[in-house]
Amino acid sequence: ILSSLPLQMALYFNVYYFPFWWLSTVVMLCLKYQALSDYCKFILVTVVVLGSLIEAIRLYLGYMGNLQEK
Repeated sequence: ILSSLPLQMALYFNVYYFPFWWLSTVVMLCLKYQALSDYCKFILVTVVVLGSLIEAIRLYLGYMGNLQEK
């Protein structure tokens, strides 16, 4: 098996720190939401949702890909 230990460690810690980053981002978005313009609200919510989905997919694929690499 040719899995990478540094990559696995980075993915491991990222899996545990990602929820804290996501929670702090959503809390700050909620606090600032009223002061933003309409197009900025749409853009910011879209970026947070897409970024969260992409990060979750990236972590899953990285975790599974690194452990199953041969």
